[in-house]
Amino acid sequence: MSRYLNARIRVIRRLGPLPGLTKKLTTRTRYPGEHDKKPGTNSEYGIRLEEKQKLKYNYGISERQLYNYIKKARRMNGSTGILLLQMLEMRLDSIVFRLGIASTIPESRQLINHGHIIVNNQSVTIPSFQCKKGDVIEIKQKSKNNISKSLNPVSLPKFLEFDTENLVGRIKYILGREEVGLNINELLVVEYYSRK
Repeated sequence: MSRYLNARIRVIRRLGPLPGLTKKLTTRTRYPGEHDKKPGTNSEYGIRLEEKQKLKYNYGISERQLYNYIKKARRMNGSTGILLLQMLEMRLDSIVFRLGIASTIPESRQLINHGHIIVNNQSVTIPSFQCKKGDVIEIKQKSKNNISKSLNPVSLPKFLEFDTENLVGRIKYILGREEVGLNINELLVVEYYSRK
């Protein structure tokens, strides 16, 4: 697993808001670097690369992981782009983030790695665990006191429900395209990988 450890504000200034990467905000309007990027000068390749980078940084996955998700989505029946977004959103670290238990996806990944999260009455320590419809996500009894102090009130997506008293969440159904928490054109990502 690779983690992005460099300046996150620089990535946000270049790619736009990425809620999964960081909760920090910036007031700067210029692009990072010595020379300000002029709008409209991107090539076709640059536009597709930028959309791919949004996915990669927001969900905190490596290039190889993203390529494996693309290959898996191609083998499934349906639109490759929508299936890709569904697989990324149904990862356990994304679900914990969307429930408001963690403020960012790296924070939710840390909670999962340290064994604070239970899925269907079994402890899961793998952030890339694929959740399914009907899965119940809860916090271990020993950890509930500490995590309840740092809950982030968020607008809960329709495909999830969360009991704030017992700290138990449930996936009602597999999400649709309109419920993805990121402003992205997934077709450009599929086109980027169509050359491989």
